[in-house]
Amino acid sequence: MRFALSQLLCLNWAFLLVAMVLMASVSVAEEPVARLLGLPLVFQDDFETGDPASRWEPSDARAWKRIEQGPNAIWSQFQHIETKTPVRSPFNRSVAKDVVVGSCVLDVRLQSTSEDYPHRSLCLFFGYQDPAHMYYVHLGQQADDHANQIFIVNDQPRKKISTKTTEGTPWDKEWHHARVTRDVDSGKIEVFFDDMSEPVMTAVDKTFTWGQVGIGSFDDTGNFDDVLVYGNKVARPEK
Repeated sequence: MRFALSQLLCLNWAFLLVAMVLMASVSVAEEPVARLLGLPLVFQDDFETGDPASRWEPSDARAWKRIEQGPNAIWSQFQHIETKTPVRSPFNRSVAKDVVVGSCVLDVRLQSTSEDYPHRSLCLFFGYQDPAHMYYVHLGQQADDHANQIFIVNDQPRKKISTKTTEGTPWDKEWHHARVTRDVDSGKIEVFFDDMSEPVMTAVDKTFTWGQVGIGSFDDTGNFDDVLVYGNKVARPEK
């Protein structure tokens, strides 16, 4: 009887230990800081509640959907749709509604869901004013003049403005952390990937001093989560 009771107690402790390990393995998102790099938090979305369509404006809504990935909800650009653009620029884009900023920080978790090829990529948008006027970062697997660069779209096909980049973005099937910082006074742009202490891309450009921010890809697919925007809110100039 004592042996059976001892076995039962051991089993109870074993189940408890397994439960504690499982609970610890489920990551709980920490509350974001109120300010980052001197800028206040003006937008956040972890996609856990509500319809993302009420907060995001896709270039084509058919390419996007909210899905659950384990215990987590994400905003997925699950298919590529070649939307019509006025000039050569990324086809798949989803910008945060009603958030127009000057200097800003865009911080996001992202996961590439495309197969390997040289231009496997995801994009981050900022200074977005309309489909013909924006900046974007192309996080491409292999760098060239059209991949893994910072670009400007100014009423003409996208133009590389990077002053520094890497040989490519090391995509795999895992989640990664990316950040874009933009200072409108100096024109400085920095892009970070996983390591937030050293930028993987830099540029200097003062063309656009305001705009929305967004996520997406040129012609690939990917998932996005925990989007944070820090910045100085500004009014959209009247046309």
